Amino acid sequence: MIDSGENPRCGYADLICSHKIVPMPIDKSGPRSVLAKVQMFSALSEQEFAFVTQRLVQRSYGAGEIVFSEGDACAGMYIVQSGSLRIFKSSASGREQVLAIEGPGSSVAELPVFDGGNYPASAQAVTDCVLLFLSKQDFQALCLRYPPVALKVLQVIGGRLRRLVGIIEELSFTTVRHRLIALLLRLGKAEGQGNRGGVIVTLPASNTELAAQIGTVRELVSRNLSRLQQEGLIRIDNRTLEIPSLERLEAELETPA
Repeated sequence: MIDSGENPRCGYADLICSHKIVPMPIDKSGPRSVLAKVQMFSALSEQEFAFVTQRLVQRSYGAGEIVFSEGDACAGMYIVQSGSLRIFKSSASGREQVLAIEGPGSSVAELPVFDGGNYPASAQAVTDCVLLFLSKQDFQALCLRYPPVALKVLQVIGGRLRRLVGIIEELSFTTVRHRLIALLLRLGKAEGQGNRGGVIVTLPASNTELAAQIGTVRELVSRNLSRLQQEGLIRIDNRTLEIPSLERLEAELETPA
């Protein structure tokens, strides 16, 4: 399927409807390989895969572009084919709390598609992205025709709920130092490249983005990064960060918050 700016099924915020979508044919083998990585679609039969892939719309977004905004009427869900998305909430003062960074094979916005509500958070392209869009109507038709998919959706939503509870717990009961260390450890274990017993990671583009991920402000992130470097727990060169010892940094989480 090809999407265009005149698609009558685009019944959500003007921001998204005005987004210039680059028409491109979908290589069905591409979406099939992506869907196989998505938890709720991974065990679909050939017939079910065909049902989904025939209804997918491919959309491209540039780095920094908003995919949808919190409070917009939900038009459908997205699957990340390439690139990455940040899911975040904003306060009236403009502060942001990042809820997740989603990469290839991740699904986004299943909940509002499932419960009929608006988008509960915003999504923004971190890098240039190619997304696969499935309309709310098509997704609901899939669940009605193939009930096991609905059960898979509940599993995904349950996992997201547990992750959100973890975020609330971190924000409520730990210090900025502990939250920053926990984030650096997650980055080190997920993306770190080995280096003489330690790991090297690339930090987000700014300390403001780091602050958004741990629920604080840029100044406190900068201050705590400096302290960790003074203590020899990390080394920083521009946006490249080295963790000489993951074990030593992890031990810092055991100290009183």
